[in-house]
Amino acid sequence: MKGKARFKGLKNGAKNLLLVAIVFAGLLVTPWDALSDTGKRYKILHIMSYHAGWAWNDEQLRGFQDALQGVDVEYRVFAMDTKRNSSEEWIGKVAQEAKSLIDTWKPDLVYANDDNAQQYVVKDYVNGAIPFVFSAVNAAPEDYGFAGSSNITGVLEQEHFLQTMWLLKEIAPGVKKVAVVVDKSPMWGPVLERMKSKQGQLPKLEFTSWDVIETFDEFKEKMATYQNTVDAVGLLGIFQFKDANGENVDYREVLRWVCDHSSLPDFSYWKDRITYGTLCAVTVSAYEQGLAAGKIARGILVEGKSPASYAMQTTAKGEPAVSLARARKLGLKVKSDILLTAEITKAFEWEK
Repeated sequence: MKGKARFKGLKNGAKNLLLVAIVFAGLLVTPWDALSDTGKRYKILHIMSYHAGWAWNDEQLRGFQDALQGVDVEYRVFAMDTKRNSSEEWIGKVAQEAKSLIDTWKPDLVYANDDNAQQYVVKDYVNGAIPFVFSAVNAAPEDYGFAGSSNITGVLEQEHFLQTMWLLKEIAPGVKKVAVVVDKSPMWGPVLERMKSKQGQLPKLEFTSWDVIETFDEFKEKMATYQNTVDAVGLLGIFQFKDANGENVDYREVLRWVCDHSSLPDFSYWKDRITYGTLCAVTVSAYEQGLAAGKIARGILVEGKSPASYAMQTTAKGEPAVSLARARKLGLKVKSDILLTAEITKAFEWEK
């Protein structure tokens, strides 16, 4: 079964290695200028920052594999699971496991998505022998030492901020004051910086607060305050709110709580948030991120191109998405032209 990964649920520690062998044994690593021959079998290791089974990850991998259709590939997938487990102990453990897998399996190419994989694994291989391709990276490449690297390139993720705000105003014209929420993950710093740099292009909107929140209780208190101080809220970083035991609260629980307790229109940048009740987004396409990364990987492996020959750029395509269920609950009418052009979610996920 060529170019397809099959996942088997595994649990903690070494069992967190989601290893998938699809085709026959691969070749030892060779320089990319010698990889242009046809008929080869390639070994690709995919390192997920987060967990398999989450649409954001799975769609990136699907796009990546689609770009490599017709190429004989053996995939292995390692999920770091750092959204649900963000402790320093866990991250150090899975980062070491990922590095050990790279060093022992010796893939022809490593495909790593999202920032944590770059921060804790990939940056230790800059200018090494193995080519690396990334996708969905929010930070600047130089933050990880990738700028000028001979063996690392990929696809940057930049949110569709202005487009999302225009969509929000179309649905909720009365919005004037906006609060933005993130958790304490360092990945949100560059996102907020980009948003702040562009807010001058939205003269009819005032961003009154950019709140970094640590606990779920603190989030609830902030949301209660927002009901009387702002007209909308951006729910960006909601993965690392801690409960009373110091554990991360599942983001789906956070979003359901918002639907039950907030009367404010809300927005984000990712499609899965709409499924769980966020009103609207012009989403970053996970599939397009993976597809672009896969095209780069194909060029490196099949055409013998150097990773350094590929500029690290963003994908341009944004996809409008609206929760009609949330709009109805908020008493908002969605215009017909939006209904015809956006991806519409008619029911909350927990009602299906």
